[in-house]
Amino acid sequence: MSLTPQGTEPPAGHGRGRRGRGGRGRRRSRRFLRWSAMVLAVVIVGTAGAGYLYYRHLNGNIKKDDLNIGDEKDRAAKTEANAAGQTPLNILLIGSDARDNAENQKLGGAKETYNTAPRADVQMLLHLSADRSNMSVVSMPRDTLLDIPKCTDPDNDKVYSALTSAMTNDSLGRGGPGCTVATWEKLTDIHIDHFIMVDFAGVVSMADAIGGVPVCVDANIYSHTRTGHGSGLRLEEGTTPIKGKQALQWLRTRYGFEDGTDIARAKAQHQYMNSMVRELRENATLSSPNKLRKLAETATEAVTVDDGLGTVTKLYDLSKELRKVPTKRITMTTMPWQYASDGNRVVPKPEEAEKVFRLVREDIALDGKDKKKTSTEDKTSDDPAAADDKIAVQVQNGTRTSTQAAASGRATDVTELLVGKGFTASEADSSVILSEDKTLVRYPSADLEGDAQRVAKSLGIPMSSVKKSTEVSGVTLVVGADWRSGTKYKAAKEDDSLPESDDTFNGADTKACMHVDPDYTW
Repeated sequence: MSLTPQGTEPPAGHGRGRRGRGGRGRRRSRRFLRWSAMVLAVVIVGTAGAGYLYYRHLNGNIKKDDLNIGDEKDRAAKTEANAAGQTPLNILLIGSDARDNAENQKLGGAKETYNTAPRADVQMLLHLSADRSNMSVVSMPRDTLLDIPKCTDPDNDKVYSALTSAMTNDSLGRGGPGCTVATWEKLTDIHIDHFIMVDFAGVVSMADAIGGVPVCVDANIYSHTRTGHGSGLRLEEGTTPIKGKQALQWLRTRYGFEDGTDIARAKAQHQYMNSMVRELRENATLSSPNKLRKLAETATEAVTVDDGLGTVTKLYDLSKELRKVPTKRITMTTMPWQYASDGNRVVPKPEEAEKVFRLVREDIALDGKDKKKTSTEDKTSDDPAAADDKIAVQVQNGTRTSTQAAASGRATDVTELLVGKGFTASEADSSVILSEDKTLVRYPSADLEGDAQRVAKSLGIPMSSVKKSTEVSGVTLVVGADWRSGTKYKAAKEDDSLPESDDTFNGADTKACMHVDPDYTW
């Protein structure tokens, strides 16, 4: 099965569909659209086997866009297969607040924002494990401040220069979803294989097609303020199947859930997603041709995808892969965050966010229930290494930390160690002092991967610490803060547990219920 962006199957029907452009929207408070039907769109097509009768027609419904429009230097290396030859899949799910047509404008409100640059107000990374035993979903608050890389619009070659400390949802308006993908790769160093994007109208149509998604509140709720804020969601206490506009209201609701923040809204989105996945699984065996046809039509019209998912066949193949995961092995969480200095926005919580990203990068299940498997440390490259004395290694001192100065002479000491092991072309680089928690071996291109792994093996450095990097010109050993002294490296045992969070859901949880702020009850 091929699910790569370079799929060779020629798409039929329309070519690329593009988003509305224009200036940046003037009312940030109107940025709605939270977790919606992105996964739903993929899985629903999997139920629509009868849709193959309309193959060309359905292919023509699907809108496509470029996967990654950032610079090569900001891209993550492709994920490697595990020891069994299996490869994980990473799919970025994007909800657009675009008001680029009458229907989206009616649903989104804020008339002055019509046809302005869309924002990626929903961003969730779906990670499907290599062995298809588990799935992890990591969401990012829309108000997260981070660095957005330079992006080039594939339609008109307009170049958007890189930004620092910018709102993550602004990435979508800088050339399209490919810039949002580039932003995630730059932040997480996780290679993203595909994206799926849906807008306001797509949320409503997909919720209608599935026949409703059950959600729960612990009290009557009316999301409305005297000043006109709120989604308008009005529900009675308990569980209610929602669809259409009411589903969009649930996904938009901020005022009324818990503390009224984006974090609470993301929690409600996770609950919706859990319930939606269960509904899809229960309906996956629908026998009504008319119902299947409607589901297929709605799904293909609702989404914009990268070229690698741009046909019914490819979406169907992906849906089969997703359905292999039991609901009890689906884990959803929000990226660990902390408030920014202005107190209004958030930023990734340095150590904890990076830990979550590492677990995804290394294909470690967020539920902590992975079976013992062959370690990535044992997997080596197919690229043969040169003779030890022919491998040029540059050694850098990266032992500086936030509380300690760099350990003096470490680059020289480790260079001498390498030379003693036969790597006579090694040289110490004393021109830079870096800060790295762990000792790393970096290499710039695939033809040097074998050499880098050979250096790591000779020093007892795990293969998971051998990284491709465009920041180096040759095999480079960075001696980290975990090797401040001595001639023998001992890798610290990694803590592979998920950081504690109130916003972590299991896919099999049927009892989740959103807490309602007492100020929004009726």
